Amino acid sequence: MTNKWNDKSWQKDFLNMKSHSPADVKLLMGGVKGLKDAWRLGVLHVEYERMKKKQMRQEQQS
Repeated sequence: MTNKWNDKSWQKDFLNMKSHSPADVKLLMGGVKGLKDAWRLGVLHVEYERMKKKQMRQEQQS
């Protein structure tokens, strides 16, 4: 699987998966402004991947 650094499709998908804090919404929509933002975006991406895997498992069981 190749990953493009400018691919924001996961961010739009993640926004629709659950509710987020205003700061996280701004980060997901606006992008990274510094090191702290980059770290937080990485944390959000890991959470997204976990939720996506769980969602896919549930769909396979249905």
